[in-house]
Amino acid sequence: MSAALRVAGLSAGYRGLLAVRDVSFEVPAGTVLALLGPNGAGKSTTLLAVVGAIRRAAGEVSAFGGPLGRRTEQNARAGVTLVPDDRGVFHRLSVADNLRLARNPAGLEPVLDDFPRLRALWSRRCGLLSGGEQQMLALAKALLQQPKVLLVDELSLGLAPRAAGELMPILRRQADERGLAVVLVEQHVDLALSIADRAAVLHHGRVALVDDAAALRADRRRVEDAYFGRTDPA
Repeated sequence: MSAALRVAGLSAGYRGLLAVRDVSFEVPAGTVLALLGPNGAGKSTTLLAVVGAIRRAAGEVSAFGGPLGRRTEQNARAGVTLVPDDRGVFHRLSVADNLRLARNPAGLEPVLDDFPRLRALWSRRCGLLSGGEQQMLALAKALLQQPKVLLVDELSLGLAPRAAGELMPILRRQADERGLAVVLVEQHVDLALSIADRAAVLHHGRVALVDDAAALRADRRRVEDAYFGRTDPA
């Protein structure tokens, strides 16, 4: 199966200091990769470097065989969309106006079936939504852009487990039904592994472990060892 997203030897960081080094992974269309690791491991930095939000110091990033540039707008047009950890929604605008910003030529209906609660919140200002409702809106807004590759940073951040559990299956369904390639950065390991096909664990900016999610669900000790750097780098 060819890769929808391919990251090879990626190194990136801030102010001349590398936060990730030689990170490589592939995500075929229709699959979910869980990108795991402790705080500060480089997960968010990896996503930001993939979409061009921060400079890549080394490595290659491509989508469907074509190289991704160093500008987020250019990569969004190529079908690679990031849902950032701050959710990227406008708090002073209503739910409806946030969604209209996506400018989907097919209209707003395509995602409302996945997020029926947004219909009831249609006129509410985003700043008055709960954390789960804001995350729901952020996902809906991203999906309206009809991405081919979706990067989601900390889906469950600040959410109750029940709210996170309601959102995770939507990503799985989008992968299965639309062929979307998903990279999910997540601290809630069990939830992430429950919907993922494969998982990669970062430790101190390097890939410490890559394997099928089912294998890691069956042997959580390997994930824990990778979190604490007790494995050889992949």
